[in-house]
Amino acid sequence: MVPHSWYLILAAALFSVGMFGVLARRNAVAILLGVELMLNAVNINLVSFWRYSDVFSMSGQVFSIIVFAVTAAEVSVGLALVISMYRRRNTVIANDVDMLKF
Repeated sequence: MVPHSWYLILAAALFSVGMFGVLARRNAVAILLGVELMLNAVNINLVSFWRYSDVFSMSGQVFSIIVFAVTAAEVSVGLALVISMYRRRNTVIANDVDMLKF
């Protein structure tokens, strides 16, 4: 049986890589991928705490499914914004796009 701390270390590493991807990348698609990595790290934490808790309940799995639904919504809205941004400005570099200025 894998110790609980290994799951937490994996989730922390995954969250750190995602945070680096969000803060260091300029490409909007890479930023979205970083957010996805962070949400997957949250899912690992939720399921691992559910698995190693003493109380038998489905709360960890239910919250994980909710996070998957939020992730799907975030991907669809985020990619729609990126496509709209590319069609309007012909770039997906986040620093070059200032949509409030015309």
